Formats: sequence, C-alpha cells, structure tokens
Amino acid sequence: MFKIKTYNAISVKGLNRFSREKYEVASDIGSPDAYILRSHKLQGEPLPESVKAVARAGAGTNNVPVEEYTKKGVVVFNSPGANANAVKELVLAGMLLGSRGIVSGMQYVNGLTHMTDADEMSKLLEKEKSNFAGMEVQGKTLGIVGLGAIGSLIADAALALGMNVVGFDPALSVEAAWRLPNQVGRMENLQSLLARSDYITLHVPAIPATKHLINADTLKVCKKGAVLLNFAREAIVDSHAVVDSLNAGHLGKYICDFPEPILLNRADVLAMPHIGASTEEAEENCAIMAADQLVDYLENGNIKNSVNFPAVSMDRNPGNGARITFSNENVSGVLGHVLSALADHKVNVIDMVNKSRGDVAYNIIDVELAPVAAVIEALAKVEHVIAVRVI
Repeated sequence: MFKIKTYNAISVKGLNRFSREKYEVASDIGSPDAYILRSHKLQGEPLPESVKAVARAGAGTNNVPVEEYTKKGVVVFNSPGANANAVKELVLAGMLLGSRGIVSGMQYVNGLTHMTDADEMSKLLEKEKSNFAGMEVQGKTLGIVGLGAIGSLIADAALALGMNVVGFDPALSVEAAWRLPNQVGRMENLQSLLARSDYITLHVPAIPATKHLINADTLKVCKKGAVLLNFAREAIVDSHAVVDSLNAGHLGKYICDFPEPILLNRADVLAMPHIGASTEEAEENCAIMAADQLVDYLENGNIKNSVNFPAVSMDRNPGNGARITFSNENVSGVLGHVLSALADHKVNVIDMVNKSRGDVAYNIIDVELAPVAAVIEALAKVEHVIAVRVI
C-alpha cells in the first residue's frame, strides 16, 4: 500500500483519486511514498528517504526545493493548465476594471452615506460620472508575454472582445503553438511587444531568467499610458520601477495579484490578494491532475508534467513480470552498465525507454520476471545511478 502525505486543504475530488485499496492518505503519516500539497513551503524540512515524488496542486513550484530533491531522485510534479481558466477570467476582469472607473466609482458611491434622498443622489451622480469615464478595450492591442495554457486562453478571449493581440514567447512549445489562435501576431522580442501594446499581461514562470523581466529599462519602451497586468509571479516585475514609471506619468496603471506595501492606496494600482487560482473549479482541477500524476508514477513509473525530470511513459503489458525504473546523472555509459548488470543476473529485458533532461536521466525497463533483491542492489551500485524502484 502506498502512503500519501497531504499538506494544505486538498480538494476531496483530488483525494478521491487515491483508491482506498492501494493508498493510505493523511496529513500525519509516517514514511510517506509521496507528498501532495498546494502552498506549503518544504524548504528546510527534512525529507524522509521513503519519499519518491512530490505533487504540487498548482502551476508554480517555488515552495519546493526542486534542485535538492532532484539530486535525491525525487520527481516533482506540478499541474500546468489546471487553473488556467480561473486565471484567464481574473486577467480579463482586471483588464476591464483597469479600463473604466469602476473601482473608483464604486468607492465614491459607497462614500455617499450622508445622503438620504435618492433623487438628490441620482442628480449628483449624473453630475460626477464624468470623473469615472474610461475607455473600451475593443480595437486596443493586448500584448501577451508567455503563450502557454493561460496565455493562449487569454488570446482567444481578447480576440472575441475585438482586441488586436500580439504575443512573445521565446520558449514556445509545439503543443502551445497549436493551441494559439492564428490571429495572434508573433513578436520577435519583448521590446517590440511592449512598444505597440495598450495592455500588457505577463504569463511566464518565475525563473532566474525572468526575474525583474519588467524593470526600469523595459518600462521605458512601453507605450505611454499602457496598462500592465501581472497575474503570473511577483518576482517577474520590479515593483519599485513600476511605481517610478507611474509617478512619472509613463505607465498608465498596474494591475496585479501580488500586493506589496509600496503599491497600496494608489489610484493607478489595482492589487488583488493573490486570488488568481482561487476558484472551486481550479482547486478541484489542480488536485485531480496532481493526484492522477502521482498514481501513474507510483503504480507505473510514468512521468508527466514534472518540473525536474523528463516526460517518460510506457504502456504496461499485463504479461510482463515486473517494471524497473531508475534515475541517474545524465552521463554516458550508465544505461549500458545497468543492462550489463541485468544480463549478469540473467534478467530478460522485454521493453524499455530512456529519456534525459538537463543533468538527469530516467529509465523504465520491463523485465520477464520480478528481480530478486540482489539485482536491485547491483543496479543501485552502478556509478551515477541515483534511485532504483521495482513496480
């Protein structure tokens, strides 16, 4: 029986993916085979040797020490796209709120508590409504930085609103390119996108290469009066540079999901309390995806949507005796030594697959008969092998 340790409140629909016959699931459990979590920070916590995988019910994995876990052969999964619609809807809401005097107008109305006459209030609002005028998004240009699951959904919605859409993504995958509407203009670089966009929305991961992607220099390239939206990650934007640009009257508005003290109580900033994926549907979708990925890995050794290991999948043949999986440092000769060790112990290999990603490689080998302990010990002793499992 596999043991799953939970952190945070994981959707019941996700937890129900772990069958009671094969899994024990609890927040307080000894020697877990895997973790499933949302925002709990694992940095600094001891990692039991029993842990084989961690699944994050969400897209980001900043709360997981990925590099440390990779060296121990622990596969880290995320749930890309599961919360994409929730984020898309909030981005659209932010863009529309930033286009009209909706928030300021509502605040003004709610401040009229001294008034008791409805006709008098109506006349006052008719007089004051010009202070809350805005502009329509139809015909304006939306620049999308990052054209993955969320970016492509926003592109679709923006086109439906009658907007012109341009996008930039230096790491655009083939799968993402197929999802992208053909009306989206592809920009060759970030500067070109910023220079022509009335609205700019960010949808890239928080990695060293994207830290302060939007900074004092890139903001100077933006159209005067442009609206910047950040519902991706806090670290992508230099908030001090944003405030300087707002104060200078260059950037029009900043709308984000990551409040900071420097951003508070400004009429040109709309800061939301990190609610991009906070919908019932998104939490369910993320939990289901995370759980399904753990099940497939623990029961079959397959890897999908890992942030530190390659995507590897091989169908199970019920007639095969067992499946061996192992991870290793991505250097030449390791697989050959493993196959030699299997041959030395007269283990017949039926099928196999090998993939690498950066400094690590992962292998699935189906064998005719379940190997004895001595075989697994021999494989574990092969130089550069990190972890070995028998399923």
